[in-house]
Amino acid sequence: MTGSSGTKAALTWAVNVSVILLVLLWLFPTVGLFVSSFRTADQITASGWWASLTSSQQIVQLRAGGRDAATEKDGIFIVEGNLLTDGADAPGPVEITAFGVSSRAVDAYKIGDTAEFGKGKTFTLKADGTYRYTSADRPRRRGQRVFVTAVLPPEFTSENYGTILFSGSGQDNMAKAFFNTLTVTIPATIIPILIAAFAAYALAWMEFPGRALLIAAVVGLLVVPLQLALIPLLQLHNNIGVGKGYLGVWLAHTGFGLPLAIYLLRNYMVGLPRDIIENARVDGATDFQIFTKIILPLSFPALASFAIFQFLWTWNDLLVAKVFLIDSTGQTTVMTNQIVELLGTRGGNWEILATAAFISIAVPLAVFFILQRYLVRGLLAGSVKGG
Repeated sequence: MTGSSGTKAALTWAVNVSVILLVLLWLFPTVGLFVSSFRTADQITASGWWASLTSSQQIVQLRAGGRDAATEKDGIFIVEGNLLTDGADAPGPVEITAFGVSSRAVDAYKIGDTAEFGKGKTFTLKADGTYRYTSADRPRRRGQRVFVTAVLPPEFTSENYGTILFSGSGQDNMAKAFFNTLTVTIPATIIPILIAAFAAYALAWMEFPGRALLIAAVVGLLVVPLQLALIPLLQLHNNIGVGKGYLGVWLAHTGFGLPLAIYLLRNYMVGLPRDIIENARVDGATDFQIFTKIILPLSFPALASFAIFQFLWTWNDLLVAKVFLIDSTGQTTVMTNQIVELLGTRGGNWEILATAAFISIAVPLAVFFILQRYLVRGLLAGSVKGG
């Protein structure tokens, strides 16, 4: 007895530790994406998300005034100004700790030192950003390049979300991709549920020839690889004229999702009390009335379970969208495809990528948490029957 209790306690401890580790493994990258989605590109480059609440050092490339800002005195050209406030790329009032005039030594000089380089060129930088540049030759039009080591305070912004959700252009039209994904996902979740609910009721409570074969066919379709059916289905869609648009991708997701939906809902409906169905029939209710007024309300947990899975699959889908949403103009591009393109062509936009990635997981998470109380009840449908 003691050994059995000890084993049970050890197993419970192992399960609890495993669950905690899984939660942490999922939580850390999710929190990282969330924090990074509110940071600027400079902040993301300078430090990791775990240091987002502390100041960080960053090398900032700036330029002193050019030829137009120079004045000549005793044969020496002089340019004076403030690196932190002059110019469109000025970082504003920040703490600076070092500077350099070459990319090979970006922190070669301390603040207040005078850098001597080139042919008679000098550059002096003070803590407040004011500088003095001298040269025996006329300065270049763009001015001297200066590398400044700046201490940047924590900075957060909501502009990344504005760019993703409300910008009609720019950033490769990520806002358009977000709403395209909603356009694909919502119908592709609702349509198979509607069709599967009718089919599941017929297979569960209606007697007709070949019902057992249909049930076996549904189970067999569960193991059909998605990749095996893509090309034949695309050819069929092209032949009937729905191969390059939303209708085609809706039908594709519906076809791929129907076997699991019918199987899950049919198992749930079979487990419903038979007495309710028989009493309704005795009272003169038709099959459609039984289905809409009795079966559907009682089957809501199973419907919600499948809705969660179908929404997650279609929202995160890339392969089906790549095949059935062929559009060179980008008008039907979904978020998963848009993120892949951003990674391939503009991988430096880390703030946009982080925001897009967090939105891509935040929407399914919201759906999951809203419907998660029905998930276990729907998946365990029919496994336990009362006496």
